[in-house]
Amino acid sequence: MRYFKETYLPFFLMFLLAMGGCASGNRKPAHQAPAAGAVPAPETPAGDVLPSADHELEESDLPDPEGGQTFSDRPSRERTATSDAEAGARLEEALAAFQDAQFAWESEDLDRALQRLDDAYAVIIEINTPPDSPFSQERDGSRLLIAQRIQQIYASRLMPAGENHKTIPLVENSYVLREIQSFQNRERQFFLESYKRSGQYRSMILEELRKGGLPDEIAWLPLIESGFKVRALSRARALGLWQFIPSTGYRFGLTRDKWIDGRMDPLKATRAAVKYLSELHGLFGDWTTALASYNCGEFRVQSVIRSQHIDYLDNFWDLFNKLPFETARFVPRFIAVNLIIENPEKYGFVLPEPDPPLQFENIRIDKPVKLTALSATLGLGPHDLTQLNPELRHDSTPDTEYHLKVPMGSGERVVAALPSLSRYVPPEAVFSWHSVRSGETLGGIARRYRTTVAAIVRLNSLKNSRLIHPGQRLKIPGAGVAAGQPVAAKPSPPPPGGSVTHTVRSGDTLFQLARHYNTTVQRIKADNGLQGDGINVGQRLVIRSGTT
Repeated sequence: MRYFKETYLPFFLMFLLAMGGCASGNRKPAHQAPAAGAVPAPETPAGDVLPSADHELEESDLPDPEGGQTFSDRPSRERTATSDAEAGARLEEALAAFQDAQFAWESEDLDRALQRLDDAYAVIIEINTPPDSPFSQERDGSRLLIAQRIQQIYASRLMPAGENHKTIPLVENSYVLREIQSFQNRERQFFLESYKRSGQYRSMILEELRKGGLPDEIAWLPLIESGFKVRALSRARALGLWQFIPSTGYRFGLTRDKWIDGRMDPLKATRAAVKYLSELHGLFGDWTTALASYNCGEFRVQSVIRSQHIDYLDNFWDLFNKLPFETARFVPRFIAVNLIIENPEKYGFVLPEPDPPLQFENIRIDKPVKLTALSATLGLGPHDLTQLNPELRHDSTPDTEYHLKVPMGSGERVVAALPSLSRYVPPEAVFSWHSVRSGETLGGIARRYRTTVAAIVRLNSLKNSRLIHPGQRLKIPGAGVAAGQPVAAKPSPPPPGGSVTHTVRSGDTLFQLARHYNTTVQRIKADNGLQGDGINVGQRLVIRSGTT
Protein backbone atom coordinates (compact mmCIF):
# COMPACT_ATOMS: atom_id res chain seq x y z
CA MET A 1 0.00 0.00 0.00
CA ARG A 2 1.11 3.51 -0.70
CA TYR A 3 1.78 5.97 2.13
CA PHE A 4 -1.24 8.14 1.45
CA LYS A 5 -3.69 5.28 1.55
CA GLU A 6 -2.13 4.05 4.78
CA THR A 7 -2.48 7.39 6.53
CA TYR A 8 -4.80 10.08 5.13
CA LEU A 9 -7.37 7.98 3.27
CA PRO A 10 -9.11 6.51 6.36
CA PHE A 11 -9.44 10.05 7.74
CA PHE A 12 -11.17 11.37 4.63
CA LEU A 13 -13.69 8.53 4.55
CA MET A 14 -14.51 9.01 8.24
CA PHE A 15 -14.72 12.77 7.73
CA LEU A 16 -17.19 12.54 4.87
CA LEU A 17 -19.42 10.17 6.83
CA ALA A 18 -19.27 12.47 9.84
CA MET A 19 -20.55 15.42 7.83
CA GLY A 20 -24.10 14.16 8.15
CA GLY A 21 -24.59 13.49 4.45
CA CYS A 22 -23.93 17.07 3.37
CA ALA A 23 -21.65 15.98 0.54
CA SER A 24 -24.23 13.56 -0.81
CA GLY A 25 -26.99 16.12 -1.00
CA ASN A 26 -29.20 14.25 1.53
CA ARG A 27 -29.68 17.28 3.72
CA LYS A 28 -32.34 18.10 6.28
CA PRO A 29 -34.89 20.75 5.35
CA ALA A 30 -33.74 24.33 5.86
CA HIS A 31 -34.51 25.52 9.36
CA GLN A 32 -36.05 28.82 10.25
CA ALA A 33 -33.53 31.64 10.05
CA PRO A 34 -32.09 32.88 13.35
CA ALA A 35 -33.96 35.64 15.10
CA ALA A 36 -33.31 39.18 13.96
CA GLY A 37 -30.75 41.24 15.81
CA ALA A 38 -28.06 38.60 16.21
CA VAL A 39 -25.77 40.37 13.77
CA PRO A 40 -25.01 44.10 14.19
CA ALA A 41 -25.83 46.56 11.44
CA PRO A 42 -23.26 46.74 8.64
CA GLU A 43 -20.36 49.11 9.20
CA THR A 44 -18.40 48.83 5.95
CA PRO A 45 -19.36 49.42 2.32
CA ALA A 46 -19.84 46.44 0.05
CA GLY A 47 -16.59 47.05 -1.73
CA ASP A 48 -14.71 46.32 1.51
CA VAL A 49 -16.44 42.98 2.16
CA LEU A 50 -13.58 40.96 0.77
CA PRO A 51 -12.33 37.39 1.31
CA SER A 52 -9.96 36.70 4.17
CA ALA A 53 -6.81 34.63 3.90
CA ASP A 54 -7.12 30.94 3.21
CA HIS A 55 -7.50 28.58 6.13
CA GLU A 56 -5.37 25.69 5.00
CA LEU A 57 -5.59 22.18 6.44
CA GLU A 58 -2.90 21.55 9.04
CA GLU A 59 -1.36 18.13 9.60
CA SER A 60 -1.99 18.45 13.31
CA ASP A 61 -5.73 18.32 12.49
CA LEU A 62 -5.45 14.83 11.02
CA PRO A 63 -5.97 11.82 13.35
CA ASP A 64 -3.36 9.06 13.35
CA PRO A 65 -5.07 5.80 12.36
CA GLU A 66 -2.39 3.85 14.24
CA GLY A 67 -2.99 5.08 17.74
CA GLY A 68 -4.69 8.40 18.30
CA GLN A 69 -1.64 10.65 18.01
CA THR A 70 -1.51 13.44 15.49
CA PHE A 71 1.12 13.46 12.79
CA SER A 72 2.76 16.48 14.38
CA ASP A 73 3.47 14.72 17.71
CA ARG A 74 4.20 11.19 16.48
CA PRO A 75 7.96 10.40 16.69
CA SER A 76 9.48 10.39 13.21
CA ARG A 77 11.36 7.40 11.84
CA GLU A 78 15.14 7.54 11.61
CA ARG A 79 15.86 8.28 7.98
CA THR A 80 18.86 9.41 5.98
CA ALA A 81 18.91 13.16 5.51
CA THR A 82 17.99 14.34 2.04
CA SER A 83 20.37 16.77 0.36
CA ASP A 84 18.95 19.99 -1.04
CA ALA A 85 19.70 18.88 -4.59
CA GLU A 86 17.88 15.58 -4.06
CA ALA A 87 14.99 17.30 -2.26
CA GLY A 88 14.54 19.70 -5.16
CA ALA A 89 14.52 16.86 -7.67
CA ARG A 90 11.97 14.87 -5.64
CA LEU A 91 9.71 17.88 -5.25
CA GLU A 92 9.80 18.38 -9.01
CA GLU A 93 8.87 14.71 -9.46
CA ALA A 94 6.00 15.08 -6.98
CA LEU A 95 4.78 18.24 -8.69
CA ALA A 96 4.72 16.46 -12.04
CA ALA A 97 2.60 13.67 -10.52
CA PHE A 98 0.29 16.24 -8.92
CA GLN A 99 -0.20 18.00 -12.25
CA ASP A 100 -0.99 14.64 -13.88
CA ALA A 101 -3.60 14.11 -11.17
CA GLN A 102 -5.08 17.53 -11.88
CA PHE A 103 -5.38 16.77 -15.60
CA ALA A 104 -6.94 13.37 -14.83
CA TRP A 105 -9.46 14.95 -12.47
CA GLU A 106 -10.45 17.57 -15.05
CA SER A 107 -10.92 14.69 -17.52
CA GLU A 108 -13.14 12.95 -14.93
CA ASP A 109 -10.69 10.04 -14.61
CA LEU A 110 -10.91 9.98 -10.81
CA ASP A 111 -9.15 6.63 -10.36
CA ARG A 112 -6.08 7.86 -12.19
CA ALA A 113 -6.22 11.17 -10.32
CA LEU A 114 -6.14 9.33 -6.98
CA GLN A 115 -3.33 7.05 -8.18
CA ARG A 116 -1.13 9.98 -9.25
CA LEU A 117 -1.80 11.82 -5.99
CA ASP A 118 -0.74 8.67 -4.18
CA ASP A 119 2.44 8.60 -6.27
CA ALA A 120 3.16 12.24 -5.43
CA TYR A 121 2.67 11.63 -1.72
CA ALA A 122 4.95 8.57 -1.79
CA VAL A 123 7.75 10.74 -3.20
CA ILE A 124 7.25 13.62 -0.78
CA ILE A 125 7.07 11.49 2.36
CA GLU A 126 10.61 10.26 1.74
CA ILE A 127 12.07 13.78 1.72
CA ASN A 128 13.90 14.24 5.03
CA THR A 129 15.25 17.78 5.29
CA PRO A 130 16.17 19.75 8.43
CA PRO A 131 13.70 22.42 9.60
CA ASP A 132 15.93 25.26 8.36
CA SER A 133 16.14 23.86 4.84
CA PRO A 134 14.44 26.05 2.21
CA PHE A 135 12.75 22.85 0.94
CA SER A 136 11.06 21.94 4.23
CA GLN A 137 8.22 24.44 3.90
CA GLU A 138 7.67 23.48 0.26
CA ARG A 139 7.56 19.79 1.22
CA ASP A 140 5.01 20.37 3.98
CA GLY A 141 2.89 22.61 1.78
CA SER A 142 2.85 19.98 -0.94
CA ARG A 143 1.70 17.29 1.51
CA LEU A 144 -1.20 19.45 2.64
CA LEU A 145 -2.13 20.31 -0.94
CA ILE A 146 -2.30 16.60 -1.78
CA ALA A 147 -4.46 15.98 1.30
CA GLN A 148 -6.87 18.71 0.25
CA ARG A 149 -7.13 17.42 -3.32
CA ILE A 150 -7.85 13.86 -2.13
CA GLN A 151 -10.67 15.18 0.06
CA GLN A 152 -12.20 17.08 -2.83
CA ILE A 153 -12.08 14.08 -5.16
CA TYR A 154 -13.80 11.81 -2.66
CA ALA A 155 -16.43 14.47 -2.03
CA SER A 156 -17.08 14.81 -5.76
CA ARG A 157 -17.56 11.03 -6.05
CA LEU A 158 -20.43 11.21 -3.60
CA MET A 159 -22.12 14.13 -5.38
CA PRO A 160 -25.10 13.05 -7.53
CA ALA A 161 -25.06 14.17 -11.17
CA GLY A 162 -26.87 17.40 -11.99
CA GLU A 163 -26.74 18.79 -8.45
CA ASN A 164 -24.95 21.94 -9.58
CA HIS A 165 -27.96 22.94 -11.67
CA LYS A 166 -30.11 23.56 -8.62
CA THR A 167 -30.80 27.23 -8.04
CA ILE A 168 -29.86 29.13 -4.92
CA PRO A 169 -32.73 29.66 -2.42
CA LEU A 170 -33.32 33.41 -2.29
CA VAL A 171 -34.95 33.67 1.12
CA GLU A 172 -36.11 37.05 2.39
CA ASN A 173 -35.37 36.87 6.10
CA SER A 174 -34.42 39.64 8.52
CA TYR A 175 -30.71 39.41 7.71
CA VAL A 176 -31.33 39.73 3.99
CA LEU A 177 -33.74 42.63 4.53
CA ARG A 178 -31.06 44.43 6.54
CA GLU A 179 -28.66 44.20 3.62
CA ILE A 180 -31.37 45.34 1.21
CA GLN A 181 -31.90 48.41 3.39
CA SER A 182 -28.15 49.11 3.27
CA PHE A 183 -28.21 49.00 -0.53
CA GLN A 184 -31.33 51.20 -0.56
CA ASN A 185 -29.63 53.89 1.52
CA ARG A 186 -25.91 54.45 2.14
CA GLU A 187 -24.72 51.93 -0.45
CA ARG A 188 -27.19 52.92 -3.13
CA GLN A 189 -24.66 54.72 -5.33
CA PHE A 190 -22.18 51.86 -5.03
CA PHE A 191 -24.90 49.38 -6.03
CA LEU A 192 -26.01 51.36 -9.10
CA GLU A 193 -22.45 52.02 -10.32
CA SER A 194 -21.50 48.36 -9.85
CA TYR A 195 -24.63 47.20 -11.68
CA LYS A 196 -23.79 49.51 -14.58
CA ARG A 197 -20.18 48.16 -14.78
CA SER A 198 -21.47 44.59 -14.72
CA GLY A 199 -22.54 44.85 -18.34
CA GLN A 200 -18.91 44.72 -19.46
CA TYR A 201 -18.43 41.20 -18.07
CA ARG A 202 -21.84 39.64 -17.36
CA SER A 203 -22.33 37.84 -20.68
CA MET A 204 -18.87 36.26 -20.40
CA ILE A 205 -19.49 35.26 -16.78
CA LEU A 206 -22.86 33.69 -17.58
CA GLU A 207 -21.33 31.69 -20.41
CA GLU A 208 -18.62 30.28 -18.11
CA LEU A 209 -21.09 29.53 -15.30
CA ARG A 210 -23.36 27.61 -17.65
CA LYS A 211 -20.41 25.63 -19.01
CA GLY A 212 -19.63 24.60 -15.43
CA GLY A 213 -23.26 23.88 -14.54
CA LEU A 214 -23.45 26.65 -11.91
CA PRO A 215 -26.57 28.72 -11.16
CA ASP A 216 -26.96 32.00 -13.05
CA GLU A 217 -27.39 33.86 -9.76
CA ILE A 218 -23.65 33.51 -9.07
CA ALA A 219 -22.99 35.97 -11.91
CA TRP A 220 -23.79 38.72 -9.36
CA LEU A 221 -21.19 37.56 -6.84
CA PRO A 222 -18.55 40.02 -8.18
CA LEU A 223 -20.87 42.91 -7.29
CA ILE A 224 -20.36 42.34 -3.58
CA GLU A 225 -16.79 41.11 -4.04
CA SER A 226 -15.31 43.88 -6.15
CA GLY A 227 -18.07 46.11 -7.49
CA PHE A 228 -17.11 44.64 -10.88
CA LYS A 229 -13.74 46.41 -10.73
CA VAL A 230 -11.09 44.17 -12.27
CA ARG A 231 -8.26 45.75 -10.26
CA ALA A 232 -10.04 45.91 -6.89
CA LEU A 233 -7.57 45.11 -4.08
CA SER A 234 -8.53 44.28 -0.49
CA ARG A 235 -6.59 44.67 2.75
CA ALA A 236 -6.10 40.88 2.69
CA ARG A 237 -4.37 41.16 -0.74
CA ALA A 238 -7.40 39.70 -2.51
CA LEU A 239 -7.44 40.98 -6.06
CA GLY A 240 -9.65 41.16 -9.13
CA LEU A 241 -13.31 40.65 -10.03
CA TRP A 242 -13.54 37.49 -7.93
CA GLN A 243 -11.14 38.62 -5.17
CA PHE A 244 -8.64 35.77 -5.14
CA ILE A 245 -5.81 35.88 -2.62
CA PRO A 246 -2.44 34.73 -4.04
CA SER A 247 -2.48 31.18 -2.66
CA THR A 248 -6.03 30.37 -3.79
CA GLY A 249 -5.37 31.96 -7.16
CA TYR A 250 -2.31 29.76 -7.61
CA ARG A 251 -4.37 26.66 -6.76
CA PHE A 252 -6.63 27.38 -9.69
CA GLY A 253 -4.06 28.41 -12.26
CA LEU A 254 -3.93 32.18 -11.73
CA THR A 255 -0.16 32.60 -11.93
CA ARG A 256 1.77 35.78 -11.26
CA ASP A 257 5.11 37.15 -12.40
CA LYS A 258 6.65 40.61 -12.70
CA TRP A 259 4.61 41.29 -15.87
CA ILE A 260 1.20 39.60 -15.39
CA ASP A 261 -1.17 38.79 -12.53
CA GLY A 262 -3.83 36.34 -13.71
CA ARG A 263 -6.21 37.35 -10.91
CA MET A 264 -6.92 40.59 -12.82
CA ASP A 265 -7.74 38.77 -16.07
CA PRO A 266 -11.59 38.67 -16.08
CA LEU A 267 -11.88 35.47 -18.12
CA LYS A 268 -9.13 33.52 -16.34
CA ALA A 269 -10.38 34.62 -12.91
CA THR A 270 -13.97 33.67 -13.82
CA ARG A 271 -12.89 30.19 -14.88
CA ALA A 272 -10.92 29.82 -11.66
CA ALA A 273 -13.95 30.94 -9.63
CA VAL A 274 -16.15 28.38 -11.41
CA LYS A 275 -13.70 25.60 -10.49
CA TYR A 276 -13.40 26.75 -6.88
CA LEU A 277 -17.15 27.18 -6.35
CA SER A 278 -17.83 23.79 -7.97
CA GLU A 279 -15.42 22.15 -5.54
CA LEU A 280 -17.00 23.91 -2.58
CA HIS A 281 -20.48 22.89 -3.66
CA GLY A 282 -19.33 19.31 -4.07
CA LEU A 283 -17.87 19.42 -0.58
CA PHE A 284 -20.84 20.97 1.26
CA GLY A 285 -23.81 20.06 -0.94
CA ASP A 286 -25.57 23.44 -0.88
CA TRP A 287 -24.78 26.80 -2.42
CA THR A 288 -25.22 29.03 0.61
CA THR A 289 -22.61 27.12 2.62
CA ALA A 290 -20.37 26.95 -0.45
CA LEU A 291 -20.57 30.75 -0.81
CA ALA A 292 -19.70 31.22 2.86
CA SER A 293 -16.68 28.97 2.32
CA TYR A 294 -15.67 31.02 -0.71
CA ASN A 295 -15.43 34.00 1.61
CA CYS A 296 -13.52 32.56 4.58
CA GLY A 297 -12.11 29.21 3.41
CA GLU A 298 -13.60 25.73 3.42
CA PHE A 299 -11.72 24.52 6.47
CA ARG A 300 -13.08 27.32 8.64
CA VAL A 301 -16.64 26.31 7.73
CA GLN A 302 -15.84 22.62 8.19
CA SER A 303 -14.49 23.42 11.64
CA VAL A 304 -17.77 25.15 12.58
CA ILE A 305 -19.77 22.18 11.31
CA ARG A 306 -17.66 19.68 13.26
CA SER A 307 -17.88 21.74 16.46
CA GLN A 308 -21.68 21.29 16.66
CA HIS A 309 -23.17 18.64 18.93
CA ILE A 310 -26.07 17.92 16.56
CA ASP A 311 -24.85 16.37 13.32
CA TYR A 312 -27.68 17.51 11.06
CA LEU A 313 -27.41 21.24 11.89
CA ASP A 314 -25.17 22.01 8.91
CA ASN A 315 -27.55 24.22 6.94
CA PHE A 316 -26.05 27.70 6.40
CA TRP A 317 -28.62 29.43 8.60
CA ASP A 318 -27.82 26.94 11.39
CA LEU A 319 -24.15 27.95 11.11
CA PHE A 320 -24.87 31.66 10.66
CA ASN A 321 -24.11 32.90 14.18
CA LYS A 322 -20.97 30.78 14.49
CA LEU A 323 -19.25 32.17 11.41
CA PRO A 324 -17.02 35.27 11.29
CA PHE A 325 -19.05 38.46 10.98
CA GLU A 326 -18.02 39.34 7.41
CA THR A 327 -18.62 35.76 6.28
CA ALA A 328 -22.03 35.70 7.96
CA ARG A 329 -22.94 38.93 6.11
CA PHE A 330 -21.58 37.66 2.81
CA VAL A 331 -24.45 35.30 1.97
CA PRO A 332 -27.31 37.67 2.97
CA ARG A 333 -25.65 40.40 0.88
CA PHE A 334 -25.44 38.05 -2.08
CA ILE A 335 -29.11 37.12 -1.72
CA ALA A 336 -30.07 40.79 -1.30
CA VAL A 337 -28.33 41.71 -4.56
CA ASN A 338 -30.18 38.98 -6.46
CA LEU A 339 -33.56 39.93 -4.98
CA ILE A 340 -33.11 43.60 -5.91
CA ILE A 341 -32.02 42.83 -9.47
CA GLU A 342 -34.83 40.29 -9.88
CA ASN A 343 -37.49 42.81 -8.81
CA PRO A 344 -36.03 46.35 -8.63
CA GLU A 345 -39.42 48.11 -8.47
CA LYS A 346 -40.36 46.21 -5.31
CA TYR A 347 -37.30 47.58 -3.52
CA GLY A 348 -37.44 51.13 -4.92
CA PHE A 349 -34.72 50.88 -7.57
CA VAL A 350 -34.57 52.11 -11.14
CA LEU A 351 -31.59 50.24 -12.55
CA PRO A 352 -29.35 52.04 -15.09
CA GLU A 353 -28.57 50.66 -18.52
CA PRO A 354 -25.58 48.30 -18.12
CA ASP A 355 -22.36 49.14 -19.95
CA PRO A 356 -21.99 47.27 -23.24
CA PRO A 357 -19.87 44.10 -23.23
CA LEU A 358 -16.20 44.61 -24.06
CA GLN A 359 -15.48 43.92 -27.72
CA PHE A 360 -11.92 43.17 -28.81
CA GLU A 361 -9.63 41.13 -31.04
CA ASN A 362 -6.32 39.48 -30.10
CA ILE A 363 -2.97 40.44 -31.60
CA ARG A 364 0.18 38.40 -30.95
CA ILE A 365 3.04 40.54 -29.68
CA ASP A 366 6.46 39.42 -28.49
CA LYS A 367 8.18 42.53 -27.14
CA PRO A 368 7.49 44.75 -24.12
CA VAL A 369 5.59 47.87 -25.19
CA LYS A 370 4.01 50.47 -22.95
CA LEU A 371 0.25 50.56 -23.50
CA THR A 372 0.07 54.37 -23.24
CA ALA A 373 2.63 54.72 -26.05
CA LEU A 374 0.71 52.30 -28.25
CA SER A 375 -2.60 54.05 -27.47
CA ALA A 376 -1.14 57.43 -28.42
CA THR A 377 0.17 56.03 -31.72
CA LEU A 378 -3.25 54.58 -32.56
CA GLY A 379 -5.21 57.64 -31.44
CA LEU A 380 -6.99 55.68 -28.70
CA GLY A 381 -7.98 56.94 -25.26
CA PRO A 382 -5.23 56.67 -22.60
CA HIS A 383 -7.06 53.87 -20.74
CA ASP A 384 -8.61 51.91 -23.63
CA LEU A 385 -5.90 49.24 -23.82
CA THR A 386 -5.51 49.10 -20.05
CA GLN A 387 -9.22 48.37 -19.67
CA LEU A 388 -8.95 45.48 -22.12
CA ASN A 389 -5.74 44.09 -20.59
CA PRO A 390 -5.99 44.75 -16.81
CA GLU A 391 -3.78 41.76 -15.93
CA LEU A 392 -0.66 43.62 -17.19
CA ARG A 393 0.96 44.84 -13.97
CA HIS A 394 3.07 47.60 -15.54
CA ASP A 395 0.49 48.45 -18.21
CA SER A 396 3.04 46.97 -20.57
CA THR A 397 3.19 43.79 -22.62
CA PRO A 398 5.71 41.24 -21.30
CA ASP A 399 9.04 40.29 -22.87
CA THR A 400 7.56 36.95 -24.02
CA GLU A 401 4.80 36.15 -26.50
CA TYR A 402 1.51 37.70 -25.42
CA HIS A 403 -1.92 37.99 -27.02
CA LEU A 404 -2.85 41.63 -26.59
CA LYS A 405 -6.54 42.56 -26.64
CA VAL A 406 -7.17 45.59 -28.87
CA PRO A 407 -10.39 47.32 -29.96
CA MET A 408 -12.23 45.64 -32.80
CA GLY A 409 -10.95 46.74 -36.19
CA SER A 410 -7.61 48.09 -34.92
CA GLY A 411 -5.54 44.92 -35.22
CA GLU A 412 -3.79 45.80 -38.50
CA ARG A 413 -2.89 49.27 -37.26
CA VAL A 414 -1.42 47.78 -34.08
CA VAL A 415 0.78 45.39 -36.07
CA ALA A 416 1.96 48.26 -38.28
CA ALA A 417 2.74 50.51 -35.29
CA LEU A 418 4.76 48.00 -33.24
CA PRO A 419 8.12 48.33 -35.06
CA SER A 420 8.22 52.08 -34.36
CA LEU A 421 7.72 51.68 -30.61
CA SER A 422 10.70 51.34 -28.25
CA ARG A 423 11.02 48.39 -25.86
CA TYR A 424 9.69 49.15 -22.40
CA VAL A 425 11.97 48.39 -19.45
CA PRO A 426 10.09 47.92 -16.14
CA PRO A 427 11.52 49.65 -13.04
CA GLU A 428 13.10 46.51 -11.64
CA ALA A 429 15.00 45.88 -14.87
CA VAL A 430 16.97 49.09 -14.23
CA PHE A 431 19.34 48.35 -11.39
CA SER A 432 22.61 49.19 -9.71
CA TRP A 433 24.97 46.94 -7.78
CA HIS A 434 25.55 46.83 -4.02
CA SER A 435 28.33 44.92 -2.26
CA VAL A 436 27.13 43.58 1.07
CA ARG A 437 29.15 44.70 4.09
CA SER A 438 29.43 43.03 7.48
CA GLY A 439 26.37 43.59 9.64
CA GLU A 440 24.07 44.64 6.79
CA THR A 441 20.60 43.17 6.34
CA LEU A 442 18.28 43.19 3.35
CA GLY A 443 15.87 45.41 5.28
CA GLY A 444 18.57 48.03 5.84
CA ILE A 445 19.73 47.82 2.23
CA ALA A 446 16.16 48.17 0.96
CA ARG A 447 15.60 51.29 3.11
CA ARG A 448 18.88 52.79 1.93
CA TYR A 449 17.92 52.46 -1.73
CA ARG A 450 14.23 53.26 -1.17
CA THR A 451 13.03 49.89 -2.44
CA THR A 452 11.60 46.73 -0.82
CA VAL A 453 13.07 43.49 0.45
CA ALA A 454 10.71 41.55 -1.83
CA ALA A 455 11.97 43.44 -4.90
CA ILE A 456 15.62 42.69 -4.06
CA VAL A 457 14.84 39.02 -3.37
CA ARG A 458 12.97 38.70 -6.66
CA LEU A 459 15.61 40.50 -8.74
CA ASN A 460 18.43 38.36 -7.30
CA SER A 461 16.46 35.06 -7.15
CA LEU A 462 17.31 34.71 -3.44
CA LYS A 463 15.88 31.64 -1.71
CA ASN A 464 16.13 33.10 1.78
CA SER A 465 15.76 36.81 2.58
CA ARG A 466 17.81 36.39 5.76
CA LEU A 467 20.86 34.75 4.22
CA ILE A 468 23.24 37.30 2.72
CA HIS A 469 26.98 37.46 3.39
CA PRO A 470 29.74 40.10 3.30
CA GLY A 471 31.14 40.55 -0.19
CA GLN A 472 27.99 39.33 -1.92
CA ARG A 473 26.97 41.54 -4.87
CA LEU A 474 23.27 42.32 -5.10
CA LYS A 475 21.28 43.89 -7.89
CA ILE A 476 19.29 46.83 -6.50
CA PRO A 477 16.09 47.85 -8.35
CA GLY A 478 16.13 51.40 -9.66
CA ALA A 479 12.71 52.27 -8.19
CA GLY A 480 11.12 55.20 -9.97
CA VAL A 481 13.85 55.50 -12.60
CA ALA A 482 12.62 56.25 -16.12
CA ALA A 483 13.07 53.53 -18.71
CA GLY A 484 16.53 53.56 -20.26
CA GLN A 485 17.96 56.05 -17.74
CA PRO A 486 20.83 55.20 -15.37
CA VAL A 487 20.12 54.90 -11.69
CA ALA A 488 20.75 58.21 -9.98
CA ALA A 489 23.85 58.24 -7.80
CA LYS A 490 25.12 60.74 -5.25
CA PRO A 491 27.62 63.22 -6.67
CA SER A 492 31.29 62.47 -6.15
CA PRO A 493 33.08 64.24 -3.28
CA PRO A 494 34.10 67.79 -4.18
CA PRO A 495 37.68 68.45 -5.30
CA PRO A 496 40.04 70.09 -2.78
CA GLY A 497 38.86 73.64 -2.14
CA GLY A 498 35.66 73.10 -4.14
CA SER A 499 32.03 72.35 -3.31
CA VAL A 500 28.99 70.49 -4.60
CA THR A 501 25.26 70.96 -4.05
CA HIS A 502 23.38 67.94 -2.71
CA THR A 503 19.59 67.62 -2.85
CA VAL A 504 18.38 65.69 0.22
CA ARG A 505 16.59 62.44 -0.60
CA SER A 506 14.45 60.13 1.52
CA GLY A 507 16.67 58.26 4.01
CA ASP A 508 19.57 60.74 3.96
CA THR A 509 21.14 61.78 7.27
CA LEU A 510 23.91 64.30 8.01
CA PHE A 511 26.11 61.47 9.26
CA GLN A 512 25.73 59.52 5.98
CA LEU A 513 26.38 62.63 3.88
CA ALA A 514 29.51 63.49 5.87
CA ARG A 515 30.89 59.99 5.33
CA HIS A 516 30.09 60.01 1.60
CA TYR A 517 31.61 63.43 0.94
CA ASN A 518 34.60 62.89 3.25
CA THR A 519 33.75 65.78 5.53
CA THR A 520 32.14 66.23 8.97
CA VAL A 521 28.63 66.83 10.27
CA GLN A 522 29.81 70.05 11.93
CA ARG A 523 31.23 71.39 8.65
CA ILE A 524 27.97 70.69 6.76
CA LYS A 525 25.93 72.35 9.50
CA ALA A 526 28.21 75.40 9.61
CA ASP A 527 28.25 75.84 5.82
CA ASN A 528 24.45 75.65 5.64
CA GLY A 529 23.51 77.51 8.82
CA LEU A 530 21.85 74.46 10.37
CA GLN A 531 21.01 74.68 14.08
CA GLY A 532 20.06 71.02 14.57
CA ASP A 533 20.60 67.66 12.92
CA GLY A 534 17.28 67.56 11.07
CA ILE A 535 17.18 67.84 7.27
CA ASN A 536 14.22 67.67 4.88
CA VAL A 537 13.63 65.82 1.61
CA GLY A 538 14.27 68.25 -1.26
CA GLN A 539 16.47 70.56 0.82
CA ARG A 540 19.62 71.70 -1.02
CA LEU A 541 22.87 71.55 0.94
CA VAL A 542 26.26 73.01 0.00
CA ILE A 543 28.97 70.44 0.68
CA ARG A 544 32.56 71.74 0.86
CA SER A 545 35.71 69.66 0.89
CA GLY A 546 37.77 69.17 3.99
CA THR A 547 36.93 68.97 7.65
CA THR A 548 37.60 72.56 8.70
